[in-house]
Amino acid sequence: MKKHEPTPPSRRTPEEPSALVLRQFRLIFNSVRRHFQSIEKQAGVGGAQIWALSLITQNPGLAVTPLSQAMDIHQSTASNLVRALLKSGLIHSEKSAHDKRVVELYPLPAGLKLLKKVQGPYAGVLPQALGELDPDTLQSLGRDLELLIRKLDVDERAAKTPIALM
Repeated sequence: MKKHEPTPPSRRTPEEPSALVLRQFRLIFNSVRRHFQSIEKQAGVGGAQIWALSLITQNPGLAVTPLSQAMDIHQSTASNLVRALLKSGLIHSEKSAHDKRVVELYPLPAGLKLLKKVQGPYAGVLPQALGELDPDTLQSLGRDLELLIRKLDVDERAAKTPIALM
């Protein structure tokens, strides 16, 4: 039996499964992009900063490492977000009373005011939608996406970069 050769993109019909799935990815990416553009327009800062600010507001005293874990991003990326929030006057930092090596983060009134004028979800529409899926659907989606990822030349480090920063 002859091995199935993929149809060249120029010869695909609009109703082929690969064309339909590509259209679905476009819808997802455009929805995510529009959401982050809307947040940036409302807030004047990026979506990843808004998400970090919202987590700091929900968890006053949060340190950088737990922030990076909550956002599932690299610690250096979280540090850069925190640096931008500090510079913008949206948060302030204090050394922990228990461990002087740890810096605790707190929202400032300007940060609280900014969050009130931004429509969520703060983490983005994709994490929210994924969180609303049942566990079986998420597992199936994860397996299917893993197959697709294996077909791509991916940079694994990108997995720890917020979509808002891409």
